Amino acid sequence: MAESEEINIKLTKDEALVLFEFISRFNETEHKELFQDQSEHKMMWLIEGQLQKILAEPFRPDYR
Repeated sequence: MAESEEINIKLTKDEALVLFEFISRFNETEHKELFQDQSEHKMMWLIEGQLQKILAEPFRPDYR
């Protein structure tokens, strides 16, 4: 089996925050009809997790 290649996407901090907010809200509700395969849904959770690792702002008490 071949090793997976990494793909990097560059975002500004503001873009990453907007994407995180969107994906977080998206993942809070069911969207089964949008996904053709379970792996697509899994990727939304993985992207949210990666953004959580690098963004401190959404977890601060004064964040809105």
